[in-house]
Amino acid sequence: MVKKTTGKWRMCTVYKDLNKACPKDAYPLPNIDRLVDGAAGHKFLTFLDAYSGYNQIRMHPRDEDKTTFVTESANYCYQVMPFGLKNAGATYQRLMDKIFDD
Repeated sequence: MVKKTTGKWRMCTVYKDLNKACPKDAYPLPNIDRLVDGAAGHKFLTFLDAYSGYNQIRMHPRDEDKTTFVTESANYCYQVMPFGLKNAGATYQRLMDKIFDD
């Protein structure tokens, strides 16, 4: 556990072995230059804050046990996508592309 500047606690789990076992998802992340160029010349811009974005994505039930971590009181596993997974960024981007598809 790591204490955040807000005083709240954040669970930090290292998925080194799990990440080694997973094939890389090569889904492309957006090109920043293309995004900036696409916004140029517009009168209005909107910014969205995807609050706790990864934690809004449900894990597939058969994969939940792969995120198990042990504490003094019990064993737990994530039901939503945690930070630290190798393909979390690609998974998140794929979902954003699906949501905002033209």
